[in-house]
Amino acid sequence: MLSILINAYACSPNMGSEPGMAWNWCINLAKNCELHIITEGEFRDKIEAILPTLPQGGNMHFYYNPVSEKIRKMCWNQGDWRFYKYYKEWQWKTYLMAKDICQQTHIDILHQLNMIGFREPGYLWKISNIPFVWGPVDAKESFPMAYLEGASLKTKLFMQLKNAITKWQLQHAKRVRLATKRTSFVISASSNSQHTFKKYFQIESPLLNETGCYIQEHPIIDKSRKEYLDVLWVGKMDFRKQLSLALQSIAETKNPYIKLHIVGGGNNLPYQALAKNLGIETQCKWYGAVSHEEVQKIMQESDLFFFTSVAEGTPHVVLEAIGNNLPIVCFDTCGQGDSVNEEVGIKIPLSTPNLSITNFAQKINYLYQNRPILQKLAEGCYKRQQELSWDNKALQMLELYHKALN
Repeated sequence: MLSILINAYACSPNMGSEPGMAWNWCINLAKNCELHIITEGEFRDKIEAILPTLPQGGNMHFYYNPVSEKIRKMCWNQGDWRFYKYYKEWQWKTYLMAKDICQQTHIDILHQLNMIGFREPGYLWKISNIPFVWGPVDAKESFPMAYLEGASLKTKLFMQLKNAITKWQLQHAKRVRLATKRTSFVISASSNSQHTFKKYFQIESPLLNETGCYIQEHPIIDKSRKEYLDVLWVGKMDFRKQLSLALQSIAETKNPYIKLHIVGGGNNLPYQALAKNLGIETQCKWYGAVSHEEVQKIMQESDLFFFTSVAEGTPHVVLEAIGNNLPIVCFDTCGQGDSVNEEVGIKIPLSTPNLSITNFAQKINYLYQNRPILQKLAEGCYKRQQELSWDNKALQMLELYHKALN
């Protein structure tokens, strides 16, 4: 059994986002490997409560490198650039802990797991004579500026600045280059990331999206006899998620039998006003923020998942839709572009907002008029669940470990 040392800053059971992603990688890798996991201490109680209940728990050895509450708040406040200074310090201390572990325990592979952003590769790569794996890594080159139409001037300036900084870091960040040269594999979290690593680092990067799917067996509702097409949109009310584009697409269908169900927290008043101006307010149902269980229930009752985000890692909500046998219409970008294939959904390319509205409207009308095709997409979800399952992804990672050793 391989012995793996994992650097996972955020790791916790029963959570989403980065903590849940790292936890799922660890519990699935531990079925086939012995893991030594260095993590921050915020979720120590949760980890130590559940570990004895897991069959593979004996293969998971946790080491804690805690930070202050002040730093934790910076981490949770996405966009707080001050966090990176403390995060870099955390990575250095983690490297020193990892060196001690390697002196006391046989380690086959060093794995920099999360956070998945490319800007901070940590320091495990400095430990010599042990193969080093980094990823999955999210390294998108830029935000598609065409889709900031209607955003505030502050948002537009912020995204322009962020795009410029990202490009500079890809060209000049010294530790990113050193880590990339040292690694056996940089694993890309999306096809966009693969393109970035090829363009800026001249390396081929295997694709393995950072999050996996849970295999579920739900009855598939017969969609052929429904009068309406129930379309579901889920997300935060911010510019990345492009709810305004979704509303305009529904209006462009000119089909009163298409209903849009909107789930998500944030200020929905501007979007409700837009729906009224578009003349589709009676076609929209607003749920606000609801529980995870309620979202699953709505997915199982819906006919189509409409995902309009243009800037993501691999959105877990898309995998949840597949897990609930819900066909998907989305952009062919980020992790959703890799997860959604022709057996479970329809994708359109990034272009301009106006062209996207036209394309989405055509696809949704097509599925409204061709219910057998919609039914076939729903039936294709179970196979895709298995392909994207955590078990399958852990086996793919294990294969990369063996290749790194050889």
